[in-house]
Order: sequence, then C-alpha cells, then structure tokens
Amino acid sequence: MNKLGLHVTAVAAVIVFAAGCGDGKKGGHGRMGGFPVNVVVVEAKAQAVQEKISLVGTMAANESVEIKSEIDGAVEEINFEEGQKVKKGQLLISVDKSKLEATLAQAEANMKMAETTNTRYESLIETRAISKQEFDQAQSSVAANRAAVDLNKAQLKEATITAPFDGVMGDRRVSLGQFVTKGTILTFLINDDPMKAEFYIPERYLSRVKEGQTIELTIAAYPNEKFKGEVYFIDPQIDELTRTALIKARVPNADGKLRRGMFANLELIVNVRENAIMIPDMALIAQGEQVSVFAIDAESQAQPKVVKVGLRQAGMAEILSGLQAGDKVIIEGFQKIGPGSKVVPKAPSSEGAGTEKKEEVPSK
Repeated sequence: MNKLGLHVTAVAAVIVFAAGCGDGKKGGHGRMGGFPVNVVVVEAKAQAVQEKISLVGTMAANESVEIKSEIDGAVEEINFEEGQKVKKGQLLISVDKSKLEATLAQAEANMKMAETTNTRYESLIETRAISKQEFDQAQSSVAANRAAVDLNKAQLKEATITAPFDGVMGDRRVSLGQFVTKGTILTFLINDDPMKAEFYIPERYLSRVKEGQTIELTIAAYPNEKFKGEVYFIDPQIDELTRTALIKARVPNADGKLRRGMFANLELIVNVRENAIMIPDMALIAQGEQVSVFAIDAESQAQPKVVKVGLRQAGMAEILSGLQAGDKVIIEGFQKIGPGSKVVPKAPSSEGAGTEKKEEVPSK
C-alpha cells in the first residue's frame, strides 16, 4: 500500500472513532448525559375516593293508596282539587248518606225498645213471672240491636272519605251526583316526600351493602342534577331467578321534582377512602402484567417506579403502592426518555381532566 492509501485509512479511522465518541455523549433519545427533554408532569394527590356500584332503579312513592268507595250511593261532595296537597284527616269525598241515617235511626229505635223490654224482664225474672228462656231472649235482642246500631254507624262513617295520610291528590275519577258502587276507584293519594328509590343488586355485591349507605341518582328529566338518598331496606331473601336482592332508599323530595314511576340511574356508595393517591391514568405504562410510571427526582431526572393500581375512574387512577402524595409523575413525553434522563418539567396546559371522584365497580 502506498503512502496516500495509508493516509486515507488513518483519516477514516479517526472519523469512525469520533462518531462513536459523539454517540456515547448524547446517549440517544435524551437519555442520561444528553440534552434535557421537555415533559408534562402532575403531582400525585391524596384525596377522598368513593367506590360505587352503578345500578338502575325506579322511583316509588313513600305512601300510595287508591281512594275507593266503601258503600253504594251518589257522590254528594268533592272537597279537593287534582294535584292539591292535603293533610291527614281532611275531608275528600262524601257519598249520600240519607238512607244510612234513616237506617241508623231505625236501628237505634229498635235497640231502645229491646233495652226497655230487657229492663222490665229483669224485674219479672226475680218473681218468676217469666221463664228463663224469655229473659235470655230479651238479652239477646238487646245485643243484636246494639250490633245493628254499631254496623249502621260504621256504614255512615264510610260515607265520608278522609285522607289517610298527608299527601298529594291524584286525578279525580268521579263527578258530583254520580252513583258509585262499593269498590269504585274515586281518586289516588300519594305521599311523595320522601320518595323511595327501589333497585336490585346482584348477589355478589350484597355483602357490601348496609343500611345507612348513601346513594346518588340522576333522572332523565333533570340530567344535570344529582339527588341523594339513604339505604333503609335490604331484602332478607334473594330472587332465585335473577339472583338479585331488592334494596330501597329514601330520597328527600321537598321540591316535588321526583315522581312515582320515574326511571333512575343510581350509584351506590359502598366505600370511601379518604386519602387515596390519585394520578391521571395517562401516566401509566403497562408492560405485560407490570405497570410503572416515570417520576421526577430531586435532580430533575426521570426514574421509573413500579406501581400497583386500584380503582380507575374517568381519566384518573388510584395508586395503592409505589407513589406517595406529592410525587411528580410524567404524563406526556415519557416516550422520549429512559431511566435517569434529564427532563424539564412543565405543568399541564389545563389542570387535569378527570379529577371527579367517581368510582365504579366493574360488572363481572
């Protein structure tokens, strides 16, 4: 090989060596020793997290009754308006009672005569002027006529229909003067404050339901409003066909927005953890069954940390282990870094989407 060839070979060797040294300094993709990488970070925060079970249910009145006629007769008085709030004992409807009053008067007259006869027989039995059988018959007549009076008084009372509890009147089914028979539905009475939310819960969740737990519900008529209630009844038996249990909760309804028969989307709060560590779920890096995050250390270097994830919600994840409140984790830019990479942390442009504390237990 001539001198020129040796010179070219030497120059090439120097270039390769220099290139190799340059790669070692940069480290590739912003790794340790390279230029700092801009990343977006958030702080892990301790906050209350509510564990919920999502269900569907139906609204039912606290009390509901059909107002029916207990006797035959013509409607004599209607003392309410449809939709009117009434008090317990308030007069609602009267049925013509003139015939009942006449029947009662006759029964009272018969009873008075029977009592007079019995009083006279009491003195005669002592002198044996009458037989024991006649005296017994007189006493029996008194008892029979007294029973007839009591029956007529009860029937007369049934001609006047009053509200059995405080509530709101339903639609009126009869008019003044209309003849009704026993059992005819005249109207409805509903007590709607509080209302009852009735729903069924799968058997597997039954151990997590207790009286006094809070429920939150939404109604299609008021999509932006949440109503809260409290569980007061857990059915002691399981439906064998559906393997579910009936649960009931009372929901305050002072403004009357909730109506009987409404469909409700419910969330039963079965557990509350006051100091759960929460981060945006976009910080999570899944590798097989292992989940990790990149956290920023005191030297502004990215360090991977293996974490255990608990409940997830819209945009947020609960960290059961691996992080503490105040740790800063990378949510954007970790694709360009590796362990020990220098980073320039920046806050998110808008403070964390998905910070609401709603948790759902997934159906299985």
